[in-house]
Amino acid sequence: MKKTLATALFALLMSSTAHASCSFQNTVPLKSLTAAFDAWKAVTATMAECGNVRSELDQDFRTKQPAAFAANPSLYHIGGVSNGTLVPLMNGGTIRPLDALVAKYGQDLQPNQLIKVDGKIMSVAMDVNDQHLMYRTDILQELGIAVPTTWDEVLDAAAKIKASGKVAYPLGGTFKPGFDLGLDFTNLFLGFGGQFTKADNTPSINSPAGLKTLEMLKKIAAYMDPEYLVSDSTFVQKQFQQGKIAIANLWATRAAALDDPKESQVVGKIGLAAAPAAVKGGKPATTLWWDGIVIAKNITDAEADAAFRVAIAGMGESTLKAAPAAAVWLIKGYTPTKYAAGAVASANGGAPPYPSSTVYGLVASAVGDGAADFLTGKKTAEKTLADIEAAYLVKAKEQGLVK
Repeated sequence: MKKTLATALFALLMSSTAHASCSFQNTVPLKSLTAAFDAWKAVTATMAECGNVRSELDQDFRTKQPAAFAANPSLYHIGGVSNGTLVPLMNGGTIRPLDALVAKYGQDLQPNQLIKVDGKIMSVAMDVNDQHLMYRTDILQELGIAVPTTWDEVLDAAAKIKASGKVAYPLGGTFKPGFDLGLDFTNLFLGFGGQFTKADNTPSINSPAGLKTLEMLKKIAAYMDPEYLVSDSTFVQKQFQQGKIAIANLWATRAAALDDPKESQVVGKIGLAAAPAAVKGGKPATTLWWDGIVIAKNITDAEADAAFRVAIAGMGESTLKAAPAAAVWLIKGYTPTKYAAGAVASANGGAPPYPSSTVYGLVASAVGDGAADFLTGKKTAEKTLADIEAAYLVKAKEQGLVK
C-alpha cells in the first residue's frame, strides 16, 4: 500500500448538509460481505434502506472473501475490508478501481477516505480503528491502580486484580489462533523493535524481539480465561459486558457496545486509554487500521454502479446520526465521542500503521498459525519461531518472494 491512514485520520472533519438515508431507490439485486461489528451493522442497515440489498455480516469474512470474489460472476458485489484484508483481494485481482465511480458519485467523500494503490482508488474508507486499552474504572479505582501505560504495568495490575477476586479473570485478549493471535503478536513484536523480514524478504522473526513477544504473550495468557485460544474480539467484548474481566486490549469499534444497557452489565464503568507500550517509553503497542468498502471486478458495470451508490449511501450522514459512537468515523460531520479517546491516544502516541503487504500477509499467517505452540507448551520459544520462519519461507518461495 502506498497510502496509509495514521494520526491525520483522526482530525475533525467539516460538517455537511443533511440528506435522506438513501437518496435513490436501488433496483439492482446486490449482496455484500463484511465483518459483524457495530460499525458494519450501522452501515449495512443504511444500505438496506436503498432497497434490494442483502448483507451478510460474518466475522470469518476475511477467509471467505478471496474465493467468493474470485468466482465469475462474483458471489458478492460489495466487500467490507481493512488495510489488512484488502491485500488478498488486490493480489487476486478480484476488485475494481473506483476512480470513475468516485468521480461520478463521490462528491461527499473526504480525500483521506480514498485508498489509493499505485495511483488508483481501490477502496473507500469509512472509519479508523485500532486495538487499545479498555479497563474497569471502578475496579482500578477501588484497588488504587493507575491506568497502565506499559504491558509490565498491565501484568502488575492483573496480579492485584486476581488477588482481589473482583472478576473471574483479570485480563482478556484476542488470542484465537489465526488472524487474532497473529495480530497480537504483531503489535508486541513491533513494540519490541522487531523487523519481520530482511531486505531480501527472508524472515527475521526468530530474534530477541520474537522471544520477548512470545514470553509476554504467555505472561498475559496466565491471567486470562483458560479457554483463551478460542478468544476473538466478540468473545472479549462479551467477557467485558458480563463483568468477567477487568482489562483488555480491544478494538475501538467495540467500545460503545460495552456501554449498551441492552447487553452490558458494566455501563459507565469502562475507561479507554492508549494501547500499552511493550517497553517503558515506547510507542503504544498497536497498529492503526481503517475499514472500508471495495467493489467486485467480476460483476457487470451496471451492478458496480449500483453497488457503489449503495455503499456510499451506507457511509453517509444518516449512518453517522444513527450510530455516532459505533466507530471513529471518517464521515463528514463526525465529531469524536468519548469512545474515540483510546484510538486517538494511540495514534497521537505514535502507533504505526498496520504493515499491509503481500510479504507481511504471509508472515502474519505463519505467526497466527504457529505461535500457539509455545503458549500451550508444545514447543520451546526458539522452536516455535524457527518453525514459523520455515512455514513463511515455504509460501514466500512459492510466490517468488524469496529465492
